[in-house]
Amino acid sequence: MSILIGFLTVILVLNCLLLVLLILIQLPKKEAGAGIAFGGGATDALFGAGSGTALTKMTKYCSGLFLGLSLLLSILNTQRGKGSGGALEEGLRKKAAAAQPVAPAATNTLTASTSTVPILSLSSNTATVTNPATPPQK
Repeated sequence: MSILIGFLTVILVLNCLLLVLLILIQLPKKEAGAGIAFGGGATDALFGAGSGTALTKMTKYCSGLFLGLSLLLSILNTQRGKGSGGALEEGLRKKAAAAQPVAPAATNTLTASTSTVPILSLSSNTATVTNPATPPQK
């Protein structure tokens, strides 16, 4: 399924590029606009005097293909998402069912004041080691 989606996406991108080019080379109705700026006069020389109708037809077919491919790709991506999402949900349900509830652990009564782990504190040029069980001396 992903190979088909990738292939159709490449076709869609190529179609978009062709559609942009087709729109830019068309002659404008009032002899102004982007068609003239990007060589609108060259289309008469290249495609002939009646090129407006051929370019218009090609533009219509490309825009129809764009719409069709966009809809098809959205449907295929939705179907692929449903298929993978269902497997993910099923796996999560199996893990939840297999997991056993954990009994609450005994509470730890140690506090920072009774801990025996030494703490290293650095001041300007000296390092001091203090034991939190004993109050620091000044």
